[in-house]
Amino acid sequence: METKTIKSEKRTPRKQFSLAFKKKVVAEFERGFLNKDQLQAKYGLRGNSAVLKWCRKYGKLHYAQKGELGRPMKDPQKQRIKDLEKQLADAKLQIEAYQKLIEITEAEEKISVLKKDAVKQSVSLPKPTQEK
Repeated sequence: METKTIKSEKRTPRKQFSLAFKKKVVAEFERGFLNKDQLQAKYGLRGNSAVLKWCRKYGKLHYAQKGELGRPMKDPQKQRIKDLEKQLADAKLQIEAYQKLIEITEAEEKISVLKKDAVKQSVSLPKPTQEK
C-alpha cells in the first residue's frame, strides 16, 4: 500500500494585537472613514471577523451579537394591522366591482338598480288601528 504525504503550507502564527491598537482600529471604524475591508488592508489584518469582534467588545456603538442576526420576530400588532389593511383593500376592490356591475346593468337594461331615498313604496301598508 502506497502512502502519500501531503505538503502543508506553513501558516504564519497569529499576531497578537495590543488593546490600544484594537481600540484605535475600532475608533477609526466607528468614525466611518474606513470600512472593515479597508481597515483590514491598511493594517494587514487577516480573517473577516477580527474587526467586527473588536467592535462588539470595545466599541461604543451597538453591534449585533451572534444569534441576533436575521429577521426579527414579527410583532403581533403590526401583523394584525397588516392583515386588516389587506382586508380593507380587498373590500374596496369588491365595492368597485359591484359599482361597475351596477353601472353596466343599468346601462344595458335601462333600469335603476339602486333604490332612491325619495321614492315611495308602490304598495302602501294599511295603517294600524288603535283598539280601546
